[in-house]
Amino acid sequence: MADIVLTHSYVLQLDPKEFKARMPYAPLGTLYAATLLQHHGYSVTLYDSMLASSESGLGTVLREHQPRVVVIYDDDFNYLTKMCLSRMRDSAFAMSRRAKEFGCTVVVHGSDPADHASEYLRNGADFVIRGEGEATLLELINHLFQKNLIERSQIHGIAYTDGGSVRATHGRELMTDLDALPFPDRTLTDVAAYRSLWKNCHGYFSMNMVTTRGCPFHCNWCAKPIYGQVYHSRSPENVVEEMLQLKRDFAPDHLWFCDDIFGLKPGWIGNFSDLVRRKHAQIPFKCLSRADLVVHEDTAKSLAAAGCEIVWIGAESGSQKILDAMEKGTTVEQIYRASSLLRAHGLNVGFFLQYGYPGETKQDIERTLAMVKDCRPDDIGISVSYPLPGTTFYDNVRHELGDKQNWVDSQDLDPMYGGPFSRDFYRALHSVTHKKFRIWQGMEYMRESFFHPSRINARRLRRIAATGYHALTLPRELSRMRASEG
Repeated sequence: MADIVLTHSYVLQLDPKEFKARMPYAPLGTLYAATLLQHHGYSVTLYDSMLASSESGLGTVLREHQPRVVVIYDDDFNYLTKMCLSRMRDSAFAMSRRAKEFGCTVVVHGSDPADHASEYLRNGADFVIRGEGEATLLELINHLFQKNLIERSQIHGIAYTDGGSVRATHGRELMTDLDALPFPDRTLTDVAAYRSLWKNCHGYFSMNMVTTRGCPFHCNWCAKPIYGQVYHSRSPENVVEEMLQLKRDFAPDHLWFCDDIFGLKPGWIGNFSDLVRRKHAQIPFKCLSRADLVVHEDTAKSLAAAGCEIVWIGAESGSQKILDAMEKGTTVEQIYRASSLLRAHGLNVGFFLQYGYPGETKQDIERTLAMVKDCRPDDIGISVSYPLPGTTFYDNVRHELGDKQNWVDSQDLDPMYGGPFSRDFYRALHSVTHKKFRIWQGMEYMRESFFHPSRINARRLRRIAATGYHALTLPRELSRMRASEG
């Protein structure tokens, strides 16, 4: 039996692209919330929908535990959750209604509920948590279990229905001392199931961590409904302590630091790197950064020494015109320099690319493709500009949006506004970009195999072998793209 059941709305099997990739991570934000409640004496269980076949398994957990409260607490650190996919919104609604059938009070939290509180309240939720969630959730749970005497109207950071109208209380101040939070209790999830899936599909086991919250930069397409325009960081000492705990308890082969920006605070990466080596906490990892932050020799050197394998950069576009329109604050020249410097220190480079921003032309697309060819990233991720509430981009194109205002799943790629080209064009462009990238990469690997045979491994051999397939199928995708230009 448990007082509270926590869950989240992201179901891997309902997102075909990500289900095919088979690279799931535990819901870190949900685990932080669950662990905090445990530390305050509540009996908690977690229904981890990430590895479930659907949201319907929640009913079994509710029958077993008979909780008083169900908390649908979406993972603020999972970019797939932050995409506010309509299929996952439907999952949250179904979970809410199922919980109400069991007589539970339902609390929801996440980027999508923050933007659409009234819809969640109409579909079974009793409370919506707005903004950063842990402190608000604890205060609300104390209220529901009558451990404090405050009224719900005095709890900052919530929305609820009062007399048929939606009432939102004052916003809650963000936490500044992230070290005060207990480490997330990963045993609430089926770690063995995650390990088995990763090992069987990829030959290694990766776990996730986060060292910061928020992002202070001003990219005008980036939605920030949880943390806003701020950046708070854990101390290097606290992060390394958690890494040592993971090594001791779970022995992962790899870590994903899922921060929006890793190590932005001056001197943080250097101190972190020193501590990792001194404490023997090294675990190979990947992280996300910006081109203008990794053009410094010391940063690249420290990342490599700490065990970083790949740095993903939000390159977005090879057109300076588009970067400026996005208010990205970086230059194409910095992307080139950052790629070269990271590679010089033995680090791989990943590019996040974004097509479809207002004003983008075919010439801008060609500049992005040229950047990929010149910089030779080791991997790429491609998306289409996605207007989410709270962004300048959304405000600029809002009058062009129709009934559909969210992607169904992560491979939707529908601009949804009257953008430069159609959804079919961007889907074809997505395929064309990947195929050209794989052809260029395969040819580079072939050259290296001739001059540096020791660098060849199984992964590179697979990429070389696939080059012919991509070359043969590229003309078909180019034809599909041209046919959809209108």
